Amino acid sequence: MASGGVKLNSASITILCWITILGFAQCQKIPSLQIMPAASVQRKPVGNSLLLTCRPDVPDSTLISDLRWSDSRNMTIPPKATKYYYPQFDSKGRKLPAKAGQSSPPIYTESIAGGQALALLFNSLQESMAGVYYCAASYSVTEQLAASVLVETYVAITWKDAPEDQRPILGEDYIVRCEVYANPPATVDWLRDGDPIKSSGRYVIENRGLLIRNVSESDDGLYTCRAAVISTGELAKRVIRVEVQIKPEVQQLPTVLNAVEGQSFSYLCNATGKPVPEFQWIKKSTQQNVADIDRFSVNALTGQLDISRVEQDDHDTYTCVAKNAAGISESTTKLNVLIRPKIIEFMNITVPEGQEAVLACRAFGRPPPEITFRRYGTTEEYRVGLQVSDDRIVLDMQENAERSETIGNLRISQLDKTDDGLYDCIARNPGDVAYKVGHITVEYKPNFDHLKALPPVYTWEQRPANLSCFAQAIPNATIEWRWNDRRVADLYDINMKIEEQGFRSDLIITPREHRYYTSYKCVATNRLGRDEHVMELREARIPEAVAQAKPRSVSATSMTFDIIPPAFEKGLPITAMSVQYKEEFNPDWNTAMNRTWSPDSPYIVEGLRPQTSYSFRFAARNVVGLGPWSAYVVHSTPKRSEPETPKTLHTPIQEEDEEDDAIVASPYADHFELRWNVPVDNGEPINFYRVKFCPGSKVNGVWTELEGACLEEDITTTTHYEMRDLQADTYYRIELLAHNAIGFSRPAHLLLKTARGIDVVLRVDDRALSSAAVIGIVVGCVLLLLLVIDILCCLIGNLGLLAMMCRRTKRSPSDLGDEEKLGSGSLIKERPPSPSPLPPPIVKLGATTPIDDEKQPLNTLPDVGGKMNSSVEFDGRGVQIRSGEIIGKNSAV
Repeated sequence: MASGGVKLNSASITILCWITILGFAQCQKIPSLQIMPAASVQRKPVGNSLLLTCRPDVPDSTLISDLRWSDSRNMTIPPKATKYYYPQFDSKGRKLPAKAGQSSPPIYTESIAGGQALALLFNSLQESMAGVYYCAASYSVTEQLAASVLVETYVAITWKDAPEDQRPILGEDYIVRCEVYANPPATVDWLRDGDPIKSSGRYVIENRGLLIRNVSESDDGLYTCRAAVISTGELAKRVIRVEVQIKPEVQQLPTVLNAVEGQSFSYLCNATGKPVPEFQWIKKSTQQNVADIDRFSVNALTGQLDISRVEQDDHDTYTCVAKNAAGISESTTKLNVLIRPKIIEFMNITVPEGQEAVLACRAFGRPPPEITFRRYGTTEEYRVGLQVSDDRIVLDMQENAERSETIGNLRISQLDKTDDGLYDCIARNPGDVAYKVGHITVEYKPNFDHLKALPPVYTWEQRPANLSCFAQAIPNATIEWRWNDRRVADLYDINMKIEEQGFRSDLIITPREHRYYTSYKCVATNRLGRDEHVMELREARIPEAVAQAKPRSVSATSMTFDIIPPAFEKGLPITAMSVQYKEEFNPDWNTAMNRTWSPDSPYIVEGLRPQTSYSFRFAARNVVGLGPWSAYVVHSTPKRSEPETPKTLHTPIQEEDEEDDAIVASPYADHFELRWNVPVDNGEPINFYRVKFCPGSKVNGVWTELEGACLEEDITTTTHYEMRDLQADTYYRIELLAHNAIGFSRPAHLLLKTARGIDVVLRVDDRALSSAAVIGIVVGCVLLLLLVIDILCCLIGNLGLLAMMCRRTKRSPSDLGDEEKLGSGSLIKERPPSPSPLPPPIVKLGATTPIDDEKQPLNTLPDVGGKMNSSVEFDGRGVQIRSGEIIGKNSAV
């Protein structure tokens, strides 16, 4: 060989030859058909589905044609889409009956794998479908290919009659059924609790099942019926639950049951049995199931009989029947219907005072009812005979058993007005209680006892006055008015008018002359007598001068007065107290300021200037008008100073002595809310409060604090402070101070005692949101949404409030100068001058607000300007200030 070539020996040449021969043999593969699954015998149980696939194994699959399946008689099995194929003969050659009406063929073919294979499908194998099945095809037109497979069927173990739940009856013989079908046949044996059962004694194994003699409750349990086919190795088990049933037994019913006419009735019939028996009630006279009768209902599970409304026709004998799958039992009783008492007569009576009254009440019922009486609205009843509490009252009763009636008489001698009213008649028998209300009307002559304490009637300035008169009387009295012993109706005086308002009579007087201010007589008459009442009409006048007024407490901005009001007549009270005040060296009372109080409120004048001398004068007001100004007082306010001592809003359990602190008890063991009133600020606003509290104890009257345990905090916005993390059953000394620009007030002291152990009142820190909080959140969300929309409008279209504000900031200085000339946009840092110096803000009712209605001078002259007045009312909890009417110098309404 030339240089660089490959030298081949004889072995290499031999290997190459064999490879060439094998490749040629592969190319010459023999065409065939393959049936899958590959086993030549397919053994399947009856009822199962089966899929056989025939696939050509050829060099060129495109040369395959007429691929088909046929049965053992060479009948081609068509695909599903064509006419259904049904086997005509079974595996033993016997003719099979024709089948019709099936929605799907039992055997059919189907092309799969893109036409490269043909499947034979059995929807549900039957014994008749056993046999040889052939797959055939043509290859290259001239060569026929074929393959076969044997399909064998067998019948699996089938439970023919073997219910899983069986219920024998106690004391009887019973066969636990278990019939099995299989081909080849199966053998059967029995187990209980895993142990085999043999035929002996009470248990006998039969073809139909397991015979149990004289069934007892101990035979309850799980039994296993086991079937086996030795030739196929098939084994099947059926677990059967055996539940022993017991015949029902009804508990003996009472001989008689009582029911009340018109009322509901219920009775429970009890019975034992297994399973729980169902109940029926049978009415003997009609042999009817009462569940089908109106007003009757029966609970079939509990045996309860319910009658919604008992009637007399329900009087009968009834049988309770209990039945279950094991048997039936019954018991009988008689239903006795009682008649509820009915009050058939109870009349109202009217009797004059001082005579005897007889209230008669007649009632019916079976048995005849017992009758008693009582005053309406009370619980104490009158007993038969003379009453111990009142010997004027006697109760007697007559009973008529034949008519089932009772008559009760309540006799009251020497009848008094207090006997007038409603009375209950009460009728009782074993069936029920009946009530009816009657009335005793006590007639009496007229009287004016209810008018004797009334004050005179006042009027003024010829205003009409109303004198109302009505008498207490039965029957109603007629009213007559007399003036100077003459009938007013006969005077025909235009200044006197009588108006009748039912039992009331009104005399309307217009006192155009002084002679009408006098006495008038009202005369009432009925058939039992007469009475008269004198009413006086008086002329009303304004109050007299205030007797005395003097300052009780004075601060830099307020004064509290003690006022002695003038005497007043009954029926004409003082309705308000007024004060006018001005600076002492101001001679003109027309420029004074005014304040009005209700009579029961504190007399406090606020909004004063520090270190200023004021003149005060006072007057009383009634419905007529304002009395004369009097009780002149001149007093000065002190200089601005630290606030007054704050007052805590807690009720002490131990009153405060001169040297001891008041003691309050906390309902909680670990926290306490301290609350206080806003004190007078003495001319400078209060800017914060300081709270200091220290735990400690009091030994021999001396308070000792625990070192390093005191806490101190400043409060700026509220008048309450919550003390947290306190110790249970411990004393704390609290010190509260108010502070303004000048300094601290005198301290207010309080001694706190916390509760023992855990909180007496449960405190929830994370409580649910209140309705107000929810509303606030919703409003906040809405505002936030509007803000987002406004920002979007500004960014997109240069619209909205934000865009307008941006445009205002970009205007020229000349535009701003014009607006400043007009006064817009300027910030007023100081108040404009006023006719009189303005007082500093004052503290009122927990808030620091200026009293604007006292900053305007009082002036009734047209050229001096208007005046803003205020009124002060005290409701027992706080002072309420509101604007009032204009009151000038020495004015009277």
